[in-house]
Amino acid sequence: MLEKESFKLVVEAIEQLEMGFQGLPEFNSSFELDNLRNVLLEVATRMQDNFPYPHPLYVGQMLKPPHPIARLAYTLSLWINPNNHALDGGRASTIMEKEAVNEIAQMFGWKIHLGHLCGGGTMANLEALWVAGKVKPGLKIVASQQSHYTHERICSVLGIPFVAVKSDRQGRMNLDALKTLLAAGDIGTVVVTMGTTATGSVDPLPEILELQSQYNFRIHADAAYGGYFTLANNLDTKTRAAFDCLKAVDSIVIDPHKHGLQPYGCGCVIFQDPKVGSFYKHECPFTYFTSDELHLGEISLECSRPGASAVALWATQRLLPYTKEGQFATELSKSRKAALTLFEKIQGDDRFLIAFPPELDIVVWTPRATSASAASEIAKKIFASSAQKNLHLAIANLPVEFFINIGAEMKLDQDYLTCLRSCLMKPEHFDWVDDIWQLLQHATDQV
Repeated sequence: MLEKESFKLVVEAIEQLEMGFQGLPEFNSSFELDNLRNVLLEVATRMQDNFPYPHPLYVGQMLKPPHPIARLAYTLSLWINPNNHALDGGRASTIMEKEAVNEIAQMFGWKIHLGHLCGGGTMANLEALWVAGKVKPGLKIVASQQSHYTHERICSVLGIPFVAVKSDRQGRMNLDALKTLLAAGDIGTVVVTMGTTATGSVDPLPEILELQSQYNFRIHADAAYGGYFTLANNLDTKTRAAFDCLKAVDSIVIDPHKHGLQPYGCGCVIFQDPKVGSFYKHECPFTYFTSDELHLGEISLECSRPGASAVALWATQRLLPYTKEGQFATELSKSRKAALTLFEKIQGDDRFLIAFPPELDIVVWTPRATSASAASEIAKKIFASSAQKNLHLAIANLPVEFFINIGAEMKLDQDYLTCLRSCLMKPEHFDWVDDIWQLLQHATDQV
């Protein structure tokens, strides 16, 4: 299951790296190889206690294996272990980070921007909302009920008032509910989710941009999960229109450790207006002295940060450029195609109810039953039965109103349904849809 062939390149790459440090006095690190081997094999044994995340039959949470080039480049960089906080801690990796972030910004149509990598989507969103609070002090931040829970938590940390906006029947921000909130005149920032965690739903950005001209608020796009789908060639018309508008927002967050084929943690925050960098300004008497160039620590809330993340991302972008006709975009489109194929199979089986077609690559459905509570219990049993057959799904509690006309055949004895959920985010998933479907059918038959 685990790809090993590419690892043979590491020794060759280390020898190439070492050539850059010739002329130094020789020294050897002190360790005993047998002791390393014993501990490393113990680690491997302990790590067996995991779900098979790299395998195509794992379709549960948002866990996409890093590309081999990302693993190799990250590993190679650890012989240097650069720190991208300041140039004297990671000269090469700092430049690579700037180039990698620039490529992400260009993917959204931004030639001028300010941004950097960070520990993940949560930290990236924290920085974006921190800047939002500086630009619009004292005003509220709003996001949809289906947005990631960290937005409310981040606002609590920052001391910024937060309001959740009601979602529509497809998990998107409800425009009428947003208009009602905006009418009060105390909204400073609207967070637009470009692919919710639960269902992959995309908020109606074109319409929200129209409201911005009337109410003068900032727009932050949380594209942590869905951002790379701007390169996909098979989005529906409404979703495509939303992604095409991303160049008009004020800030964007994307997680390369999701669809960007990177190891954890690698998040990215970018701002359209570089002048927001003034909010980060600080003095450090012992760090920023090696160069007149901008140190990444001067535009980041984080201090020490792994340059390895930048090296891995840069290498992946070098191998798989962000072009709409390239391999990276093609495989992303295949993930959506896989989701649409599975959606059609589930929709054609009268044992299941499906909420709505997938906008990206997440499919959500629930069993038919006499009541919402009964359907939820059956879903849990199918989840467990599937896992016994090595098909690893996820479950999610979603509002019953996501399932249109459900009240006609199901007693609504609770306001949510426990649903089965699949994230078909691996490039191989399209070729494995039939296997996934057969195992799901067998599990459902057994239940």
